[in-house]
Formats: sequence, structure tokens, C-alpha cells
Amino acid sequence: MPAQRRLATFVGFTAVLMWSLLAALTAATGAVPPFLLTALAFAIGAAVGLVWIAVRGRWSDLRQPAAAWVLGVGGLFGYHFFYFTALRQAPPVEASLIAYLWPLLIVILSAFLPGERLRWFHVAGAGLGLLGTALVVTGGRGIAVDLDYIPGYAAAFVCAVTWSTYSVMSRRFAAVPTGAVAGFCLVTALLSALAHLLLEETVWPAGAGEWLAVLALGLLPVGTAFYVWDYGVKHGDIQVIGASAYAAPLLSTAILIVAGFAAPSLAVGLAALLIAGGAVLASREMFRRRGG
Repeated sequence: MPAQRRLATFVGFTAVLMWSLLAALTAATGAVPPFLLTALAFAIGAAVGLVWIAVRGRWSDLRQPAAAWVLGVGGLFGYHFFYFTALRQAPPVEASLIAYLWPLLIVILSAFLPGERLRWFHVAGAGLGLLGTALVVTGGRGIAVDLDYIPGYAAAFVCAVTWSTYSVMSRRFAAVPTGAVAGFCLVTALLSALAHLLLEETVWPAGAGEWLAVLALGLLPVGTAFYVWDYGVKHGDIQVIGASAYAAPLLSTAILIVAGFAAPSLAVGLAALLIAGGAVLASREMFRRRGG
């Protein structure tokens, strides 16, 4: 794999590391409702990108074709809208597991991109990651499918399709600079604020600690993460990045355990082996020399 593509793959993976902080930071924000929290975090994330654009004097990054805006805003806002809708209409364990089909879908859909080829170890690695994620999300206790929650399950699946489609289609917009993500974040913040006004009661963060958690969300998992993800999926090995994304729920659970919000278990240990093994399998060609 060329060095530049390998570097972009690692850059994309840093988004996964940041997303592993999402659960702990969200818990630290208290009772702030989801869409309000999304609006606040994305506003901060947009500010990060706009400052970066201003320092570089690249305001032209925001002047992009309408199709790029539809894809960017549709991916960022659409994912969060359908995810929160799923959590409202279905049990969180089942909804989260269905929503976490997106890494597997990225691996499969990426095979249709020019210059990409789907190999058995990509699918097998992503499959192992999905099994590991199932253990993390369910705690090894299994899942129950209730037909009364079909709308919620459907929203969770649309959520997975939305993010995987956004990630894969971003490769076709590789000429769109990563700075444009600042604009996508800003529009997502505005749409989330509108969704909050229509669907939620306002509860602001209470105290400096909760505001700091909101700030950290906007700077990392709901901010910088989207910029490095954009760069990674456009210029790196999207199949490796997709498979490695299954590390996020595992790392998130580990952080919750360290922070005292969860307890260690055999299921988490087995999930670690499955996810790590799946990532190694999916990445088997990443470190091979070209032609080796």
C-alpha cells in the first residue's frame, strides 16, 4: 500500500478513537436532550472548521456543488436524526446493534468504487467485528425482536444505510476539500436545533462540568472526528477503515469501565478478541509491500 494511502487510513481511524469517547462524554452532559446536544456539539465542531478555514484563507472550501452539500448534510444530520428516532421507537440495545451495521455496509458497498475490490478477508473481518459489537451491545444476553418496534428497527437500519452511503459516496467527491465539512456541520447544527424545538423540551447543561463535556464533544467526537473521517474515506483504504470502525463500541465500553460507568465482563473480553481479530484480518494487505 502506498505510504500516502496508508497515512490517510490511519488518519481516518483516529475518528474511530474519538468516537469511542462519545458515550462517556454524553453521559457527562447530564439531562440535555439529544437534538439540543447535537446542535450544540455540531456548532462547536463547525466553529473548529471555520477557524481552520480562516487561518488558511480558504473560504472557497465552502463553495461546493449542491450535490456535495446534499451528501454532506444528509450524511451528518440524517445519521443522527434516524439514530435518535430509532432510540425513541425501539429498545436501545436492538436499535444500537442494527445501527452498527454501517461498518459492514461500508466494506460491502466500497467494492463498487473505482479501483476497489472486495476480498473475502474484508467481509470476514467486518463480520467478526459485527459479532464482537453484538457481544458488547447485548452483554452476551441475546436480543429480542418485537414486531411492535418495527418502525424503530427500520429507523436504525436507515441510520446505518445513511452513514455507510455517505462514507462510500464521499470517495466520489474526493475533489471536495475537507474544509467543506465545516459548512456541513453548521447546517447540521441548525437542523438539529430545529428538530429540538419541534420534538424536545429544552434542558440546558447544568454547571461548568456539563458545559465542559459539551465542549469536548464538539471538539472531538462530534467535531474533529468528522474532518479526519472525511479525509480518511476519501484518500485511505476505506475497507480497512470500515472494518476497524467496530473498535469504537469496544473502546467506548472500556472507557466507561475505567470511568466507573460499567463493569468488566467475560463478554467484553471475548468481544475484544473478535473485534481485534477482525480488524487484523481485514487489514491483512495494509502493511504488505506493493507487489509483495
